[in-house]
Amino acid sequence: MNRLTALLLGSAAAVAATAAPVCAQQKAPLSILRVIDADNYDPIRSTSTAAAEALYMLADTLVSVDFDMKTIKPGLAESWTVSPDGTTYTFKLRTDVKFCDGRPMTAEDVVYSLKRWTDPANKSPVSFRGGQVKDIRAEGDATVVYELKEPYSDLLFQIGLSFASVVDKNAVEKLGANFGVQGFNATGPYCWVKWTPRQELVMKKNPHYTWGPPIYKDPKPQIDEIVWKIIPESNTLMAAIQAKQADVTYYMPYIALDTMQRMPGMQVQRQDNYIYDIFMGFKVDKPVASEGVIREAVNMAVNKDAIAKAIFFGKGQTLPALLNASVLDFDKDAAAKMPKYDPAAAAKLLDAAGWKAGADGIREKDGKKASFTVYGIRNDVNPRITEAMQADLRKIGIDMKIQLWDATVAWGKLATQEFDAFVMAYPYVTATEALNLYFNSRQAPTPNRMNWKDPKTDEMLKAAATAVDADKRKQAIGAVQTQLTEANVWVPLVSQPLWVVSGDRVEGVRAHGVYGAGLYKGLDIKLKR
Repeated sequence: MNRLTALLLGSAAAVAATAAPVCAQQKAPLSILRVIDADNYDPIRSTSTAAAEALYMLADTLVSVDFDMKTIKPGLAESWTVSPDGTTYTFKLRTDVKFCDGRPMTAEDVVYSLKRWTDPANKSPVSFRGGQVKDIRAEGDATVVYELKEPYSDLLFQIGLSFASVVDKNAVEKLGANFGVQGFNATGPYCWVKWTPRQELVMKKNPHYTWGPPIYKDPKPQIDEIVWKIIPESNTLMAAIQAKQADVTYYMPYIALDTMQRMPGMQVQRQDNYIYDIFMGFKVDKPVASEGVIREAVNMAVNKDAIAKAIFFGKGQTLPALLNASVLDFDKDAAAKMPKYDPAAAAKLLDAAGWKAGADGIREKDGKKASFTVYGIRNDVNPRITEAMQADLRKIGIDMKIQLWDATVAWGKLATQEFDAFVMAYPYVTATEALNLYFNSRQAPTPNRMNWKDPKTDEMLKAAATAVDADKRKQAIGAVQTQLTEANVWVPLVSQPLWVVSGDRVEGVRAHGVYGAGLYKGLDIKLKR
């Protein structure tokens, strides 16, 4: 730990030197540190968790998600009913809700926001999450009817995600493409002040807000101002928290967690119900990546246990299957088909398929080299994960080129057809949610960045999503897991936990984690001084 201590002390001195004038007068705001920024903060435009973690504070949804990540509780809707056939949801709204500008929220605002999200004309990359919508309508000022063409077992959870946030139509129309970039108006506990990309997002307390979800002790925000600061360099982030130049983070480098737990005045807590998995996906219609034997060999050659141990310092878990074992409808039989780590067998597999080593050690077949390019977001772990994979694959004669991008531009790059594979981390709760997100053919080219278009997959995904019977849903989504595992479309890597670290100036912090949002609404948090 000597090297770590030196890094912390050196970085702390640097942070203190640059931030001392601010710290001297800083009673508020609450300072939250993170390592990446979003591409924008329009709920229907961004799939990034960096957007969601701020949007949950800026806006509200009809329902809320409890700390167990599975129980749905009231939000903007006080109650709801579901028709026997599972196609019609009727929501009774609160009547005390106001936008940040003071305008009362009505059912028409909810209808506008949900239609904006689900309307295919708006080309939202997350519109599928709203199901096959037949109609969304207001019945009076306090009732919203959400009518589907077919049952959708994940609907309540999906409308609790930030994509279904209720926003102000006036602000959307006034700002146009700059909504969520230059301004924002919604009903959340905090209001938009300004965003400086890759630096900070500033929020102030919504003075009208008294309708927080029942999962919190206090339904009102307690902090006057919150600043989300981007600190991409992990040592600087560690030092800022240690030197009390910032208050909260859930982006603490894993190497520092044990040290933080021993540090007086620091609170370190883990959200045990959190699922956030890291994988590499292949674009299956690209040369080399389209070769099933290449994909299988890669799965066999990457030492996932070593990555989990070396990069996550014992805080992450190896992901030995397509999905996390704790997820709803996880299929054990499909998981058993995932190739095991065996680089020698991977090399033999490539030999048998005619991929022979060239003069530079990289395999070739029919004039084509076993080389592919992987894209990803540049963060604290992706460079080390991809470099470890690169070294493992080089040993069996596969050349993996790495291109990582700042999060502000990475999402645009990941929407292109330029790459052969990509590294991604994502949160989810059900198997149906996860696989519908990435493998439904209508999701191509993003977030189905694999360009996986298979009628059988689509048929089974639909059967799972529309199933009223739990056993039938599990059977259908289990078949999808088997198909994709056998095709080696993904290389599952690590399931990373959520750890929230907060300083002694703050109380009431509790780790949440829905869609990566460690603080969710940020309610119950107070500043001691």
